[in-house]
Amino acid sequence: MLTGLDYALVALGALAAGFVNALAGGGTLISFPVLVAAGVPAIAANVTNTVALSPGYFGATLAQSRDLHGQRNRILTLLPAAVIGGIAGGLLLLHTGERAFRTLIPFLILAASGLLAVQGPLRSWLHRRAGSGRSNPVPETWAMIPVCLAAVYGGYFGAGLSVIVLAVLALLLNDSLTRLNALKQAIAFSTNVAAAVFFAFSGRVVWSAALVMAGGALLGGALGGRLAGRIEPNVLRSVVIVIGLIVGILYLVR
Repeated sequence: MLTGLDYALVALGALAAGFVNALAGGGTLISFPVLVAAGVPAIAANVTNTVALSPGYFGATLAQSRDLHGQRNRILTLLPAAVIGGIAGGLLLLHTGERAFRTLIPFLILAASGLLAVQGPLRSWLHRRAGSGRSNPVPETWAMIPVCLAAVYGGYFGAGLSVIVLAVLALLLNDSLTRLNALKQAIAFSTNVAAAVFFAFSGRVVWSAALVMAGGALLGGALGGRLAGRIEPNVLRSVVIVIGLIVGILYLVR
């Protein structure tokens, strides 16, 4: 049973997650540990976190919808793969024992922190690759398989999903990084919403916390959007990486 202080804590955690996601990504590295610290069991915390933060992906997708024009075939091919992977990841999570998942938590958090750390160098490399004028090395439909596998990870935990998907798209599709980034947002949105809808009927969502978090995340996202030009995303990303490393190591030691 969560107390008033617990609700205030998870609301602040979600606000920070929404703010960070709007500017740099990696908000789950804040909101998930806060839920666990408030006394929510690990799997229920992960499920609740996914449900609460999933609406935020809609805003990011909508903001880049213009860059999805002309990508109808890709959307029809890759989004179903993302939905299937998201549900599969959710199913895998619910069939993981609480003790086993708690054992995995530090490794998941550290892996997500690592993905966030390589985001900057990866984007620089992808920019150079996108401007190289190369042709597709394989048919675009082959991207379904790695996108589905990435979505399985997204449905299971989620932090760092966008980094994985963008890397996959840039390796297999020949297009500008701007258009691939918009496609990545649509895939991440589909993955998270699919997992969230699946979790909604699992009986594991702490709905009172999810509603409080959803409000906090939406407010944080709005604040992040307003301050996007005033805060250096790389600085904020570095802060989140450090937080993730500290939290992951603390879980590992415990």
